[in-house]
This record gives sequence, structure tokens and C-alpha cells, in this order.
Amino acid sequence: MIFDKEGNTTIVFQEDISLAGFLKNLNQAYDKIKHDHLVINLFSFSKLSANDVLEFLDLSNIHKAKKKSFVLVSNAISFEEIPDELTLVPTVQEAKDVIEMEEIERDLDL
Repeated sequence: MIFDKEGNTTIVFQEDISLAGFLKNLNQAYDKIKHDHLVINLFSFSKLSANDVLEFLDLSNIHKAKKKSFVLVSNAISFEEIPDELTLVPTVQEAKDVIEMEEIERDLDL
């Protein structure tokens, strides 16, 4: 698992592993990164389904309850295919933009 820390945001990605293995590693490493906004880069998974992305729902809900952003990045599926509780964007830059907007909303108590 590779972490790329930028300020209070950590971008997480991993190559050459199954989605189940990635999720297991992410859950094991969560205590190290739980205080940051998280961008989960899923580009290494070319075959990704809406059901696969739902595997991140519990961790996303836990993280967002701590008033931190949790954004998935993949262009393999559309954000329209997943529930509103998950945030999915097609690029890392859009993930950073979402985090910036969510920080502003939290600052304004929206």
C-alpha cells in the first residue's frame, strides 16, 4: 500500500493486488491515516463494478462521521451507479476539489 501525503490529505493506492487485499490492507493501515482526508485511488483496478465500490461504504461512513472527507477515484464506473453516501470522482484532481469544497462546507457548518 502506498500513501502520498499532501497537507491534511492522504492519497492511498496499491498496485498488483486484488480488491479484497486492498481493502484488508486499507483497514489495517487505517489508524495511521484516520486523521487525514482520504483519497482512495482505484485506477489499478480496471475491472471495477458498483458492487466492488460498495465494499468501501462502511469505512467511508466511519471516516465521514469524524468530519473527514473520503473520496474514491475511478473512471471504470459512473458515480450514478453508486449510493449517494459514497463519493466517487474520475480524477485525483477532482477528488482534491471535492475535499476543498467539503472543508468549506464544514467550516460554514452546512
